Amino acid sequence: MKFFGIDHAKIEKNVILMGVLTLITVSIGGLAQIVPLFTVATTIERVEGIRPYTPLELAGRNIYIREGCYTCHSQMVRPFRDELERYGHFSLAAESMYDHPFQWGSKRSGPDLARVGGRYSDDWQAAHLRDPRAVVPESIMPPYAFLDRPLDYRDIGSHLRAQRAIGVPYTEEMVANARADLEAQAMPDRDAAAFQGRYARARQSAFDGNAGTVTEMDALVAYLQMLGTLVQFRDVTPEQLRQQ
Repeated sequence: MKFFGIDHAKIEKNVILMGVLTLITVSIGGLAQIVPLFTVATTIERVEGIRPYTPLELAGRNIYIREGCYTCHSQMVRPFRDELERYGHFSLAAESMYDHPFQWGSKRSGPDLARVGGRYSDDWQAAHLRDPRAVVPESIMPPYAFLDRPLDYRDIGSHLRAQRAIGVPYTEEMVANARADLEAQAMPDRDAAAFQGRYARARQSAFDGNAGTVTEMDALVAYLQMLGTLVQFRDVTPEQLRQQ
């Protein structure tokens, strides 16, 4: 038997040759699967309501990743009856299209968070993060009261610019107003008209209960309160779901 014109017995006796030919074979198979995806515009179906994260939500997502929340909480509702009854509509690929990296996860020491947005008040979320067992006695989650410290967002504009470089559709206006938009979302006394014009259905709130300072708690709660709220599933057509 011959492989690439080379006798199979010779390949088996030469580790380097076998390694090279294996690499070539795997590369051909990988390219055959991956390359077509870059030429198909509908790999991820566009669903109404999906938008990039606001600067505050993006900062909160960074904190979520930094603190390892994804190791205990998945963000993907599977299409099974028990999942749908507990968490809601199954996850769509479009919901993670601006996630770098995505937070689907494979382990649940705590509940899935893909649809947690709006299920609890801002006060509840902040209290739960500060002292989990004060609101959920059986919780094994560690406390995150230290998140009440001020948020460092001096480079938030650069962060949006970096996200844009990898495909997130932040406009130059969004980048230029990143700091102002972050502050407007966390401080209810600020004029939020321009901010809400750039980020549809984004909530303005003192997420940590303190309107005077933008904290890491503000950012994380803002991120959690957004999860699962962008898509109005009553407006998603069966055709879109089939293409997901």
